[in-house]
Amino acid sequence: MNDVRVRYAPSPTGHLHLGSLRTALYNWLFARHHLGVFLVRIEDTDLERSKPEYTQSILETLQWASMEPDEPVIIQSERIEIHRKIAHQLLTEGKVYRCFCTPAELRERLGESASQEGSYTRYDGKCRDKDVTNFDEKPFALRFRLQEDRQSILFNDLIRGPVQFERDQLDDFIIVRSDGTPMYNFVVVVDDAFMNISHVLRGEDHISNTPKQILLYEACGYAVPQFAHFSMILGPDGQRLSKRHGATSVLEYKQEGFLPDALCNYLVRLGWSHGDQELFTRQELFNYFDLGAMSKKGAIFDPKKLEWVNGMYIRNLSPEVILDTIERDMNHTWRTVFSKWSLSTLLKGISLYKERAKTLKELSDDLKSLHETPVKFPENPNFIDTSSVLNSLQAVEDLLERLDTFSYEFIDKTLKEFCHEAALSLSQLMQPLRIALTGKISSPGVASIIEVLGREESAYRIRLFRDYLKKKGRNEALTNN
Repeated sequence: MNDVRVRYAPSPTGHLHLGSLRTALYNWLFARHHLGVFLVRIEDTDLERSKPEYTQSILETLQWASMEPDEPVIIQSERIEIHRKIAHQLLTEGKVYRCFCTPAELRERLGESASQEGSYTRYDGKCRDKDVTNFDEKPFALRFRLQEDRQSILFNDLIRGPVQFERDQLDDFIIVRSDGTPMYNFVVVVDDAFMNISHVLRGEDHISNTPKQILLYEACGYAVPQFAHFSMILGPDGQRLSKRHGATSVLEYKQEGFLPDALCNYLVRLGWSHGDQELFTRQELFNYFDLGAMSKKGAIFDPKKLEWVNGMYIRNLSPEVILDTIERDMNHTWRTVFSKWSLSTLLKGISLYKERAKTLKELSDDLKSLHETPVKFPENPNFIDTSSVLNSLQAVEDLLERLDTFSYEFIDKTLKEFCHEAALSLSQLMQPLRIALTGKISSPGVASIIEVLGREESAYRIRLFRDYLKKKGRNEALTNN
């Protein structure tokens, strides 16, 4: 496929959401697969809702996801005079005409559904052949003159196959409002032609726009690009993904500790597949991505599956990369939180917890918890008789004090040998030790925790827990008496 040029064209009326990121991703992968060009156009002609900070947010999100455009970003509002010039040219050629009908007049004639200019309610053509030699500067919109002999518009969707719209599904639609602002379908066509777009790849909610755009491409004398429309991302209830399903902006996923490659890996599978493969490198996506493997059915968004994918990516990162990523995406001064630890200790902690974390936020929270000496312990941890637990904890504390080599291997070996000599099962020793060291009943391996905390801190925490158990035992004895 030669000269592939695709565009991602968001409106800066909010932060980028998952569905929008997936659209950008599909365009980007299609361009990379065909050695083509990926472009970005900011469609900010809705001046009331468009905000510069959203434009900045969108571009920063694409940069975070490593999907930056191959050419300078096009800002649609900067081309408004070009849009007006081409609209005037179409007026001169008789391909559009002035419409003086006000919204109130349209509502009166066509019903309440014609509540605004651009409504899909079929226009009755009142101004189609109106004499406009003297209109006294009365405001007017520009409507496209649908050809009388045009019975249908047919295009071949690269995902869905042939799609046909009959004439009775269309009317003389507006291309420029009465206030002089061009309509979406018109500016999209003009700007796509300017950018030499070869393929328009977008969500299926845009299918109804396609026949109008094809008519405008033809009227302007532009080459008509090829179209493909992706299925939508759905919530668990089968409805389009929205805020009620917990759909949040991509920036929030970034703050929660999702990795860009993991998020893109998950999103690409919501509508596309390559056999049963779940995880892909970027190069594999470049090689495999093809519109022929796209699904026509909507895909259900599964947060748990996203967490699983993210966890798999976290496991494959080095502690150093994880540290840099947390400080880049979540907290620029994150390492300063760990005042008790050296950098090497922090990296050991990351290495330990990355094996169980689903997000970098979860990893961060777990490490912060480990860094702080426990002040509370689970209620009634009735693992074994308290006196036996006290004796075992005292023995382990003494063993750690005498240990010559303080490494995971020697700590693990020492604890196992003690269990054997004391006729204890591993769980009988490890469970009270885990609570003493972390204040929790679940954690990574105890020997690994001890290695991260170090000799003095581990002994100190064991001693605190022993004191807690002694006090707890005394209080219970007093209560019983």
